[in-house]
Amino acid sequence: MTTTGSTVAAQIDAMHHQSAGRLPADVLAAFSDEQQQLDAAGVPAGVAPVGSVMPDGDLLDVHGEPTTLTAARDGRPAVVVFYRGTWCPYCNIALRAYQEQLQPALDARGVALVAISPQTPDGSLTMQQTKELTFTVLSDPGNQIARALGILTAPTESVRQAQATLGLDLTTVNADRTPGLPMPTVAVVDATGVLRWIDVHPNYATRTEPAAILAALATLD
Repeated sequence: MTTTGSTVAAQIDAMHHQSAGRLPADVLAAFSDEQQQLDAAGVPAGVAPVGSVMPDGDLLDVHGEPTTLTAARDGRPAVVVFYRGTWCPYCNIALRAYQEQLQPALDARGVALVAISPQTPDGSLTMQQTKELTFTVLSDPGNQIARALGILTAPTESVRQAQATLGLDLTTVNADRTPGLPMPTVAVVDATGVLRWIDVHPNYATRTEPAAILAALATLD
């Protein structure tokens, strides 16, 4: 799929059209019901406010070596992307778009781009290799940062059953062997580690657009 210049929403819409009829009706119904529930619930009330210190945790790099978000930033401001895992097609679309449409502008400004998921490091390495990502990809065992940010969630039991039908068991791909997931979120953090902007998407079928992230960089000026 060619992504250059296309919005994330347009790419997701194209994926939906291409995949129409490929999934069992009961699986589609489970996903659709969950997305409607997520839309109705909206952004959680406990999301960390702008101006607070960005949480950190004991993370792992793609080689399984211990690190932290602070170390990955290395004194730089950063755009931090929370994604669900390599198994999520919406995540793959968004990360490719960020690579193509966002990374060059961030490099020019000296801003780090860091993607974090609860997936095991070997899964993160697969993402970086197969999608040719050049930015930092980290594993957050136990969703430490997502929990501290207030964006931690988990699929419903009906969705977990639907995922199992497709061969996915989150307890085997997540580093802490739980089904916990971050809501897809993009945060802008300044060089001192303070949260300057955050965009949370409770419904995982929608994502932050690169243009919105670029506009949010004004909060660093």
